[in-house]
Amino acid sequence: MELYLLRHAIAVVRGTPGYERDADRPLTPKGEKKMHRIAEGMLALGLSFDLILSSPILRARQTAEIAAEDLGLEKMLNFSDNLGTDGEAEDLIKELNANYKALDSIMLVGHEPDLSSLISVLIAGDAGLSITMKKGGLCKLTVDSLRYGRCAALDWLLAPSQLTRMS
Repeated sequence: MELYLLRHAIAVVRGTPGYERDADRPLTPKGEKKMHRIAEGMLALGLSFDLILSSPILRARQTAEIAAEDLGLEKMLNFSDNLGTDGEAEDLIKELNANYKALDSIMLVGHEPDLSSLISVLIAGDAGLSITMKKGGLCKLTVDSLRYGRCAALDWLLAPSQLTRMS
């Protein structure tokens, strides 16, 4: 299985008047524009996914919707509370194994520090690796048998600036 992890694009800054709840912060116009360019970079790489699974939190949802639309994968988009800011990696892995084990290529759209911790757990066996995912950054992991712990190889981790240069 190929797992792609995408951090949401640039969102309204925490504490901005009118967006007191963290979950209500949308992407900024700059974030939306950049996400379209990131999706173009994904197309240039020839990426396609059997499933796009996203956090239901607004900024991640908007990021996933832009990617799905630009990649022509709107019907492949689904949402999981396990990718939200209160989600647990172990529950996410159980969900993936229970519902999506037969799929070859899945993109997960979520938040920091959760995505970096998940990458660390899957490639090193614990959450101790120092990994930084920029907003709009994309990581590719190859997994033989998904489980909580060391089970994946890191193929690449791209910054959004690298993805936008590919478009």
